[in-house]
Amino acid sequence: MAYFRYFHAEEDLWCYYDVADDGAVLRHVEVRAGDGCPVTAASLAEVLHLRDTADLAAMRSYETRFGVLAEAKREDWVGAPVQEISAAAFERAWAAARTVLEAAVTE
Repeated sequence: MAYFRYFHAEEDLWCYYDVADDGAVLRHVEVRAGDGCPVTAASLAEVLHLRDTADLAAMRSYETRFGVLAEAKREDWVGAPVQEISAAAFERAWAAARTVLEAAVTE
């Protein structure tokens, strides 16, 4: 497993990734740099569970609340200005984002 983050300047987002040994993104978090507000905190395990239940309404609700999971693999960021971070740093970002997004009221 690897954990890293990078700054997506065009979107003004800090992007955090929990990546499996095979390069697949397991979880990802996006936080707006300007105000620190989380935008995304999505999990591959949760997405696969929803896909397997074929509940499109639940999937739409999940994506509205937690965002869309990044489908890129680690090798897609080769040459990108990524910064390796600790598991603890990722978990802090994940927990903070999930707390905010879970509490958010969705229409």
